[in-house]
Amino acid sequence: MSIRIADVSKRFGAFTALDRVSVDIASGSLTALLGPSGSGKTTLLRVIAGLEVPDQGSVRYGEEDATHRSARERNVGFVFQHYALFRHMNVFENIAFGLRVRHWAKARVHERVHELLNLIQLAGLEKRYPSQLSGGQRQRVALARALAPEPKLLLLDEPFGALDARVRQELRAWLRRLHDDMHVSSVFVTQDEEEAFEVADRVVVMHQGRIEQTGTPAEVFDHPASAFVMGFLGNVNVFHGRMHDGRLVLGGVEVATLEHTVRGAEPAAVYVRPHELEISRSSNCVPTLKARVVHVNRSGAITKVQLVAEEFDAVIKVDLSPERQAELDLKAGDLVHVLPRRVRVFAQDYVI
Repeated sequence: MSIRIADVSKRFGAFTALDRVSVDIASGSLTALLGPSGSGKTTLLRVIAGLEVPDQGSVRYGEEDATHRSARERNVGFVFQHYALFRHMNVFENIAFGLRVRHWAKARVHERVHELLNLIQLAGLEKRYPSQLSGGQRQRVALARALAPEPKLLLLDEPFGALDARVRQELRAWLRRLHDDMHVSSVFVTQDEEEAFEVADRVVVMHQGRIEQTGTPAEVFDHPASAFVMGFLGNVNVFHGRMHDGRLVLGGVEVATLEHTVRGAEPAAVYVRPHELEISRSSNCVPTLKARVVHVNRSGAITKVQLVAEEFDAVIKVDLSPERQAELDLKAGDLVHVLPRRVRVFAQDYVI
């Protein structure tokens, strides 16, 4: 089932949570609403679910206007961050709860619950209570309970936020496999760009109640539409320079760039990801930034290098492969040359 959000606004007193938001969610897709706290993503999820009614705009499920329908009338499954399981019910009864409320036949309830127990890989644990389960198991039970009534739409509000890093990683992969098996249209809220990019088909980046960008994970990461999107997605170096005749001037160094939204001789914010910078011992007769190494640290599969630019006294972060670090043998105090392989330039109107 497809969803169309058209020109939706929602206010709570003087606070505008959603400001004329429009977005389409394709049938059978897994879509992530990504953004910092207060960006409006949970409010948008609740509007889609029918738990909040917009002040203006419409919500359509396929060809039907669902704007003023209740959550129950919309037949959606909702999964909360903190599980919201019934502590006095065992796993079987937690999953069966929504089916009993809807007056499913006893035999069908039994069949559906065991089908879901196999799906979430908890068969044999149906008599346990939530307190006897791990966090990851409890969240899988919450997902099974949401899926039990065969909803048209599955909505998840930061479903892995209360779990430790290892369990979150396992459940991300599990959710992706589950979605591929069931093909139910799904929308989940997250503040974690790695989670969104790993799990989702499409990503909707939100900021201050508005949508900054919508696209596939690759489109959003490789072609950020704004300075906010660029700054929000992982570590980034931010320099302040000026555009001049289509060339970027940083300190006394000119750097050619094709990706910019600044015209004329204007101040510009320059964004470069750490892995998009190269370090060399010599300039090789091309414009480079001279920088002095401050710290070198091996972190997993990469070597993180922190430097300070000589021309404009700014901190530069560079990620190198261990092989490249072995070639360079960088040490604190070394004077080197830094060359941006790719920079993105935006008007200087956003500060991280």
